[in-house]
Amino acid sequence: MRPDYLRPVRHVIAGIASVFAATIASAESSHGIAMYGDPALPPDFVSLPYANPDAPKGGKVIFGNTGGYNSLNPFVQKGTSPWQLRFWTHESLMGRSWDEPFTLYGLLAESVETAPDRSWVEFTLREDARFSDDSLVTVDDVIWSYETLGTEGHLRYRGLWGKIDSIKQTGPRSVRITFNEPDRELALIAGLRPILQKAQWEGKDFADAALHDVPVGSGPYIVDSYEAGRYVNLRRNPKYWGADIPFRQGTMNLDEIRIEFYGDGTVLFEAFKAGELTAVREFNADKWDTQYNFPAVQRGDVVKTEIPHGKPSGMTGFVMNTRKAPFDDWRVREALLLAFNFEYINDTITGGAQPRITSYFSGSDLGMQPGPATGKVAELLETYQDDLPPGTLEGYALPVGDGSARNRSNIRKANKLLSEAGWTVQDGVLRNQDGKDFTITVLLQQGDSESQTAIEIYSRALERLGVKVTVEQVDSAQFTGRTAELDFDMTVFRRALSLSPGNEQRLYWGSENADTPGTRNLMGVASPAVDGLIDSMLSSESHEDFVAATRALDRVLTAGRYVIPIWNFDVGRIAHAKELKQPKTLPIYGDGPEYMPQVWWYEE
Repeated sequence: MRPDYLRPVRHVIAGIASVFAATIASAESSHGIAMYGDPALPPDFVSLPYANPDAPKGGKVIFGNTGGYNSLNPFVQKGTSPWQLRFWTHESLMGRSWDEPFTLYGLLAESVETAPDRSWVEFTLREDARFSDDSLVTVDDVIWSYETLGTEGHLRYRGLWGKIDSIKQTGPRSVRITFNEPDRELALIAGLRPILQKAQWEGKDFADAALHDVPVGSGPYIVDSYEAGRYVNLRRNPKYWGADIPFRQGTMNLDEIRIEFYGDGTVLFEAFKAGELTAVREFNADKWDTQYNFPAVQRGDVVKTEIPHGKPSGMTGFVMNTRKAPFDDWRVREALLLAFNFEYINDTITGGAQPRITSYFSGSDLGMQPGPATGKVAELLETYQDDLPPGTLEGYALPVGDGSARNRSNIRKANKLLSEAGWTVQDGVLRNQDGKDFTITVLLQQGDSESQTAIEIYSRALERLGVKVTVEQVDSAQFTGRTAELDFDMTVFRRALSLSPGNEQRLYWGSENADTPGTRNLMGVASPAVDGLIDSMLSSESHEDFVAATRALDRVLTAGRYVIPIWNFDVGRIAHAKELKQPKTLPIYGDGPEYMPQVWWYEE
């Protein structure tokens, strides 16, 4: 079932352009803040445009996760926690609208004020903002949260702290953050930091929290019960402080949310078919078309809903660890890309129904254009000419196979590149001049059947080149630990990207943390060109400059050959119990991870 309303993608592009063209107002208090220009919603808005303010409250839903967990603290580096907790149990000063490229509206804060150059931002807390234990959210809690997350929290929270010159109370409910470098996005990033309760952690080690040390939040849901690794049950807080604010109207409508954990995706799907789960997301188009015809679907008790979106493709595939030889040689990476017979693998796994990702920002106005770089993109790239991967300026496209199982032409090209890189076949085994065998260990998570199938087919092609392939399948905790410690040759990679890329790009591929355990830069990119283009993107003052910088960055990343891209998730697919309903109006970001529990409702 396709929703009957979808805003065309050109509306998204036009919206971005108008946002960038808007003038910057002088500092004054506001109900929201946009990356450029003014928020789309007026100060007296009733609800977010993709929420139904009349949605009924109630109902219980059960979602499924694969793997397990050993922590209920999603804000620290230690342990593995259910990813949903930081969205459902905690809040930030501002909340994001998923119908605009990057705009925030008041959540814990009733207003925001910033300097014309965004060198500082000031938030004023709502007078009645409270934690789940009914204690007030104070400026002291805010300041403590920024400092603690910035120094002891998960790596994703630490980057901002180094860019803060000062943070201080300016009034009974106001806090001002002054930055130490020019960056227009910092004011928005600050607005999205989760706020924790300072009193809860007095005398405790925040970074080494035990499982039962569930962080106290101000969000609509609280942890009701749990069994480590098996389930977490959340209930909507009947005393939730923010039920009446505009940002929350028509959202968080479900009374109870339970997350069940399963060993793998196959078991999870069978549980859904048996009626043990309320909804699942499906990422395989062929499976969606062929395996979602079980009795509950035929009876109409389960509904198939497709949700289009206007966001970039992001990058999904198999990432190579360039910190290690031989993956530090672009010729080797190109050879491995050539050997990956995407057309045949895609036909086998998805029935050829899903298109391939062609670049990191493909499918959007921010994606690189085919052919040689031109105009401002070329000007930006020429600054880093000596640091660019081959094909960046001239034009680079992913290898295309002939669709056959043998893929002979690409295998010949791969063999030639490997030879140029010093690898030759000796006694049927690919070796370098030192006699070292070319071996690849692929790290996979147990239950990831699609990746396993893809690697099995890929391994046969690599064996024809003389490459030895070993697959290691580990449980969720081991997988998280191994990738955090950068202990892999090749592994599964997924990085979602937005219509307003910003400081997170430094986390994803900046050189500063390329070798830091826990980094999100899994491939280990350490490129002056990448770093410089991210700086250009962040300092852009016009839509044209911003797009040019992002397209240039997209070129360098794609031509860097760090990831073997697979299929694009160009539409969201959710199968769910018929009692789950969604608004007719869709956000431009489609079905993001928070979308369903945020605005759907349960109706008998």
